[in-house]
Amino acid sequence: MMIAKLLRPAVLAAASLFAALGVAHAVDLKWAHVYEEGSSYHKCALWAADEIGKRTDGRVNITVFPASQLGNESDINEGLTIGSVDIIYTGPNFAERDYGPIAISDYPFMLKNYDHWKAYRDSDLFTDLAAGYKDATGHTVMAITWYGYRHVTSKFPILKPDDMKGLKIRVPDSPVMVMFPNAVGANPTPIAFAEVYLALQQGVVDAQENPLPTIKFKKFYEVQSNINLTGHIGNSLIIIVSDSAMGKIGDDAATVETVMKEAAAMCAEEINQAETDLVQWFRDEGIQVNEVDKQAFQDAVYPILTDESKVPYEKSHFERMQALAN
Repeated sequence: MMIAKLLRPAVLAAASLFAALGVAHAVDLKWAHVYEEGSSYHKCALWAADEIGKRTDGRVNITVFPASQLGNESDINEGLTIGSVDIIYTGPNFAERDYGPIAISDYPFMLKNYDHWKAYRDSDLFTDLAAGYKDATGHTVMAITWYGYRHVTSKFPILKPDDMKGLKIRVPDSPVMVMFPNAVGANPTPIAFAEVYLALQQGVVDAQENPLPTIKFKKFYEVQSNINLTGHIGNSLIIIVSDSAMGKIGDDAATVETVMKEAAAMCAEEINQAETDLVQWFRDEGIQVNEVDKQAFQDAVYPILTDESKVPYEKSHFERMQALAN
């Protein structure tokens, strides 16, 4: 007790000195995601955390927790609100639960190519949708990065929609992700990302769908002999900072956003290049990589994309998105 009494004046004096010198207390934030430590997403998050520390002179300290350490995708999205996490990578398809239109880029065959995605990233449309998400949740979409074109893996070739009829395929637990398999007569089965390899290995599901870099990082090719280049979704990840974390960051918010956008752009370029390189890599590993009748898959899905009763975005959003491809 005596020691505490003696120390108290010193602590108060130090706090007063820091205040007088304009030195702010460091803000400690948790950045959670579900991707492996070796993935581009984790590496870019680590770079961003380090860079933010440098550019804010240590006022913002970010610790990154990869590989579902703080929970699966649903958990970390909820964590933004309950305060268990401060920053997350998440798919727009998960953010859709709070604000539907933010997921428009993740709808099947919505994006023509990577350049179309970059145009969307830099567009007023994305800015407007991010603002809509903030209005709905209080949380801030800081940046968007490229996750890649999703392709179906299986134990046999899938070349046309009929080949997927009755196929039990793992998908993320979100409405947009069941649209494609439902449209082609497959049986979508939501399973947590961390459990997919085992589900494939044990035959709980027959197939899964993910971009090529993810298929490599998660080693799905070890338990699936065919990669079918459906390219049915041009997937993104968004970086979201919670409302409470934004309050703590204060005047450093602009710096944090700048760094996160730089990290997201760097990661996107790396993933895009990996997609190009990995087709041959998988073939060299003895995996059968199949070209498919993509138009037939598009035709199966397209009528749904313009039916406002079946999608969470407005027709005007769809039209603005398509105009970006010109």
